[in-house]
Amino acid sequence: MSDRFQRMRERYLTGEIPWDHPDPPPEIIALSQELPPSRAIDLGCGTGRACVWLARAGWQVDGVDFVPEAIAMAQERVAAAGVGDRVRLFVADATNLAFLNEPYDLAIDVGCGHGFSEPELYAYLDEVRRLLKPGGLFVFFVHLSDATKPDAQMLKTRVDQNLLMTALQERFIIEQFVPGETVVMGQRGPSAWIYLRRP
Repeated sequence: MSDRFQRMRERYLTGEIPWDHPDPPPEIIALSQELPPSRAIDLGCGTGRACVWLARAGWQVDGVDFVPEAIAMAQERVAAAGVGDRVRLFVADATNLAFLNEPYDLAIDVGCGHGFSEPELYAYLDEVRRLLKPGGLFVFFVHLSDATKPDAQMLKTRVDQNLLMTALQERFIIEQFVPGETVVMGQRGPSAWIYLRRP
């Protein structure tokens, strides 16, 4: 198993998951209010907060995470919310989703793709493109690297912005790039919400 998998699994086993809140980020809540309900996939769904929110808004949602403990927690949350008929959950590697063929109208990633190596990132983005309908929306939240700050001050999980944007431009239409800053457990760094369309 990869070091990344072991680190993430340890987080869920110890309950040290500071990114988990009852509700998804405001950006996802806004999407659920602005878009007509259809079919969505949550990549790196964690404990299923976005899956539950979208399902309550009428969406059919598939959630994927490679940590079994995260999916177990998501299953409990989905059951407690009474939306089990609108949510499917899978333990799977987001870089290899050959078992899914839906196509989806919406793909969301709130902190999954920025943890990949360069080859994994390319495989992941190819999978997202394959699974989205033409014209489908991909909403991608990422932590970005910042060459002006020493590693000790930076979020550990991040992706090079130039590499990422080149990879995205090769696969999607970039509609909006919304820069920001994220603080997690005392570590801070640049981040962005990126809104993309499948050509």
